[in-house]
Amino acid sequence: MENKKTVVVGMSGGVDSSVSALLLKQQGYNVIGLFMNNWEEKDDCGTCTATEDYEDVRRVCDKIDIPYYSVNFAKEYLDKVFSNFLEEYKRGRTPNPDVLCNREIKFGPFLQYAKKLGADYIATGHYCKIDKKGDFFYLKKSKDKSKDQTYFLNQLSQEQLSQVIFPLADIEKTEIRKIASEYGLVNAKKKDSTGICFIGERNFKNFLKSYIPAKSGDIVDLEGNIVGKHDGVLYYTLGQRKGLNIGGKSGGNGERWFVLQKDVKNNILVVSQGEDDKLFSSSLIAIEFNWIPFKPEIKKFDCYAKFRYHQPDQKVTVEINDDDTVKVIFYEKQRAVTEGQYVVLYDEEENCLGGGVIDKVIFN
Repeated sequence: MENKKTVVVGMSGGVDSSVSALLLKQQGYNVIGLFMNNWEEKDDCGTCTATEDYEDVRRVCDKIDIPYYSVNFAKEYLDKVFSNFLEEYKRGRTPNPDVLCNREIKFGPFLQYAKKLGADYIATGHYCKIDKKGDFFYLKKSKDKSKDQTYFLNQLSQEQLSQVIFPLADIEKTEIRKIASEYGLVNAKKKDSTGICFIGERNFKNFLKSYIPAKSGDIVDLEGNIVGKHDGVLYYTLGQRKGLNIGGKSGGNGERWFVLQKDVKNNILVVSQGEDDKLFSSSLIAIEFNWIPFKPEIKKFDCYAKFRYHQPDQKVTVEINDDDTVKVIFYEKQRAVTEGQYVVLYDEEENCLGGGVIDKVIFN
């Protein structure tokens, strides 16, 4: 077939991107595999996972008979994603590097490099859909709601969405593994990747310590009583219960402790015990909001929101302020909404309306 469209597939070594490449080839595209090496340090076991992943990419591409390349974006990842990740942690916030990685790497330098290889489109193994209406591209939830990844793609622009194909839009994860097994792909049963985008699973506290020096300090209760010592305020997250090592302290009520507040300026970790009503907030202010496909004309409307991945949709009222910040008011109070994470909005038709960084959490 002449004049076949060329698609460059971002291949990670995992089963999702591998099956994406296979499906696109079956659909008649000219498919090229491209592996990104964005992190060059070894993991906790002294293994460079990128080496193992690239070997899986090589074996899959040989199996389905497509050309493949490797490209190193480690500097771009460090400059555009990881540096932001560290700065947010230093501020006492909890960032989401996966969202930035999609916007700044997978749909940034990767897309540009793919064009040099002659790509008409790029493709990834993300679980989501694109719906084109007129001149606009809508981002929609995938068929497999348990795997839907629109949350992580909330920062994509119209230009980026216009140039990507998501082959797994209407396929369940179980079917993906079945297809991989039927075609003898080496990674058919490979465990799904977890942890930080391209960095993987780590002892998170130890990982952060290698970039942000530890500074121990006091753990105090709401009355200011010292109930323990922390390793560094930055290493804890709002609502965290494990790893506080204060379970048996005297003066408590016997119930579990949880992190209520991180006082970065004074290096104090504030904890509470038992009922965690104090963690429930009523609204938030988001900044750097990216609207898909465009900013709404109305300033106030109801929709649904997620404040973390895998959270069920929550009904909210959205108010767009004159300075382009966005206030999101919860119909039901939400537990442990965390500054630095993303709030992502959806309508009733499962369109992702975009998202922004949670800049302030409001409790009253």
